[in-house]
Amino acid sequence: MTGKTHIIGGIAASLAFAQITNYEPIILLGAGVVGAVIPDICHGSSKIGRSLPLLSKLISGLFGHRTFTHSLLFLVLFAVLMHSFMPVEAISAGILVGMASHIVLDMATKRGVKLFFPFRWNVRFPITATTGGTSEYLVFAVLSLLCVYFGYGVFLPL
Repeated sequence: MTGKTHIIGGIAASLAFAQITNYEPIILLGAGVVGAVIPDICHGSSKIGRSLPLLSKLISGLFGHRTFTHSLLFLVLFAVLMHSFMPVEAISAGILVGMASHIVLDMATKRGVKLFFPFRWNVRFPITATTGGTSEYLVFAVLSLLCVYFGYGVFLPL
């Protein structure tokens, strides 16, 4: 998936999560967008990879793309770090929701992810989208509609 699809996925996931929690939706939303790009730190041409090129090159050299940073292990380690050092729970929750949305979206690509890293098992959905292709645009459109739906439920409750 491309960066914009990951970002809209992070927004949709954060808005959906805001409906079932008491966290401030704006904080969840901002943190969710940040979290949605973090797993691609392992890819030098990603939005975050271009912002932090040395870290991106180091992680990519150690692990490769869509391995450690796209795994449950990375998500759990990041959660422990966030819990230990982030005083605002809504920010931690939003970042983790965004990261999870990123991993789920990449599971919908032909390449999939190494969800159970360090095991080499590739995990992907039975139906996949081509990155940058028509199917990804359809995913983007559905996520955009979900943002409107969940956003209405969060910001304009009955």
